[in-house]
Amino acid sequence: MEWWLIYLLLGAIVGYIAGLFGIGGGLVIVPVLVYMFTLQAFPADRVLHFALGTTMATIIFTSLSSLRMHHVHGAVNWLIVRYLSPGIILGTLAGSTLASALSTSVLGVIVVLFIYYAATQMWLKLLPKPEYTLPGKGGLFMVGSIIGSVSSLVAIGGGLLTVPFLSLCKVKLQQAIGTAAAVGFPIALAGTIGYIINGELQTQALPEYSLGYVYLPALGWIAAASMLTAPLGAKTTHRIQTATLKKLFIVLLYCLGTKMLFDILSN
Repeated sequence: MEWWLIYLLLGAIVGYIAGLFGIGGGLVIVPVLVYMFTLQAFPADRVLHFALGTTMATIIFTSLSSLRMHHVHGAVNWLIVRYLSPGIILGTLAGSTLASALSTSVLGVIVVLFIYYAATQMWLKLLPKPEYTLPGKGGLFMVGSIIGSVSSLVAIGGGLLTVPFLSLCKVKLQQAIGTAAAVGFPIALAGTIGYIINGELQTQALPEYSLGYVYLPALGWIAAASMLTAPLGAKTTHRIQTATLKKLFIVLLYCLGTKMLFDILSN
């Protein structure tokens, strides 16, 4: 089977979705890579770890593109990014280390639950009411460490956690989204480093062309295609009503999560 074609197609779809809805593609990439890596006979107890590590690496490229777009529009609060980032980096490294220590079944359940949470959040449009002010440096460090650890456990850019937190702290939605996009880069970079280090430290033989828990062929094709199609998705947003497409995407997330949960429970 020509796996590179499937990776290319996955990257194209994920990039388009990310541009269309303004979200990262990690929630889609992880379940699909689990299925594909299983077909490629990756070690059964490490399949999910490879899916998470590879996904984190792809987010490096998509987050840079998103960061640049929001920065151009003045929607990034760099002071918040500055104070969140140290905690995010520490938390992300800790989260990737924890993920490496967890079994595939336990880690899989965590990922599935977060997919369900993300789909439900999008469906119900859940955002907290702005009731608090931003905490100080210490508070932002603690929040960043939580966002980083959860993000690396489930391989997301952090927007699903950062945007609600900033909205709660009276940050305007446009700036909350832009700042969350900027925060996605240190999450992805630190998470990738963590998955590479922990993958190299384990004693099990790694598949060919792997760097720790990052499978380089999948990374290359997915990243290349997603960076090409993300701008197309962003342009589509301004041309058509995306409400129906968003509903279909939510259904897709529920289906992917349920399929992944079924596979976990059946093993």
